[in-house]
Amino acid sequence: MKPAEKAALDQWYCIDALDDVPVGESSNRLLGYDLNVTRAADGAISVSRTDTGAVVRAKTGYGYLWASLGEPAGDIPSIPEAHEPDRRLVVCGAISVKASGPRVVENFLDMAHFPFVHTDILGAEPHTEVRHYTTEIRRDVDEVWATNCEFFQPQAALSATGGIMTQYMYRVTNPFAVMLYKTCPNSANRWDVICLFVQPLDPGRCRAHPVMFLIDEVSTVSELVAFQQVIFLQDRIILENQRPVLLPLEPRAEIPTRADASSVAYRRWLKEKGIVYGTTAQAA
Repeated sequence: MKPAEKAALDQWYCIDALDDVPVGESSNRLLGYDLNVTRAADGAISVSRTDTGAVVRAKTGYGYLWASLGEPAGDIPSIPEAHEPDRRLVVCGAISVKASGPRVVENFLDMAHFPFVHTDILGAEPHTEVRHYTTEIRRDVDEVWATNCEFFQPQAALSATGGIMTQYMYRVTNPFAVMLYKTCPNSANRWDVICLFVQPLDPGRCRAHPVMFLIDEVSTVSELVAFQQVIFLQDRIILENQRPVLLPLEPRAEIPTRADASSVAYRRWLKEKGIVYGTTAQAA
């Protein structure tokens, strides 16, 4: 397997929740490289490569530690909603997945599986149709967006009291970070924000870091985390059984349907950016 290419090295990656980084030294991994993480008594954190001792770019944001093994052109993803004072930051814990990072991102973008994988929560039969939605690569910000998405959900959020037609917007901010804006049951004119930061450990293995920025004054943190983990653990079963493990980028390797428009845009964007880590192009 080829090592990580420059395009992948030059990205920012979430590698741990700040609350999970102990004082002293701990180990981590990113893109096939072992890392040493050192946290001083005053909370300052540094990251270095285990093999060479070279210092790795690192910064904090949204309750997480971020690192880059290359020279990122931009900053970590911008999430303006995270700074709104009435939103709750809910860090949902890291989940290990035996799947490639791009596969995990694509699964997050997919609405068609809701009734069959998240039955009676995010979907239910006979409401299986994925209605037409809009996808685009926004060149001004270099992001993939899917808008005008809607899907009937029996329980769209922990605080929801009944089934609703949920409105969605998806936003891929970098090749391994994806966000979802969805109908907020507690505020008609605002969105709940759910993010998934994917940490590729190796081409076919990663850690997923879900985090939410919610308007919910009722639910406890433990209830919110448990709800989100149930959703992702249902996804993990599917992800770990997908074949091939790496995401195919070759034309017609997997035949898309109308519901896969966001996946098609994401794969085209990856190819434009020269991202091959976690894809079949890396194994070629």
